[in-house]
Amino acid sequence: MKKPIIIGSIIAALGIAGGVAVGAYQSSESGPRYADIVSVDPIVQTSSAPREVCENVTVTHQRPVKDENRIAGTAIGAIVGGVVGNQFGGGSGKKIMTAAGAVGGGLAGNQVQQQMQQGDTYQTTEQRCSTVSDSKQETVGYDVRYRYDGEVHEAKLDEKPEGERVLIRNGQPQWDGNPQSS
Repeated sequence: MKKPIIIGSIIAALGIAGGVAVGAYQSSESGPRYADIVSVDPIVQTSSAPREVCENVTVTHQRPVKDENRIAGTAIGAIVGGVVGNQFGGGSGKKIMTAAGAVGGGLAGNQVQQQMQQGDTYQTTEQRCSTVSDSKQETVGYDVRYRYDGEVHEAKLDEKPEGERVLIRNGQPQWDGNPQSS
């Protein structure tokens, strides 16, 4: 009779151990489950906004020329050159020197008037505007990767998750913020 008692005791012990194991397994399934957060990457959006920038600049203008052919300078130069040329030579040489002085003085007077006209300038202040673009970067969400039951899943969230893990309820992560997509 000892043998059946021992066999019965072994079977009872195995049954109790199995019941304990099943109970422990069920109790572990009913407790909270978590997924580990693997990575959190910000989603950055770059935007640009145009704006107008104006500045005052000094502009140099040339005054309008009244005597484009520089007749006044040529005439005055010819008169002065003729008077100077007349001071040299004698007889017909005096006439040649007067004529040469008038031609040379006319050319010189023309050039002097041209330089004076080019140097006759005035300045004004003008406003010049241009459009520039200002760029800015803004975080608009987060790409989150998490590991649950040995598999890596992804979610897009509006806000950065806190901590290193997330609560899983009914097989779904329970984020503080709502996922944009899973």
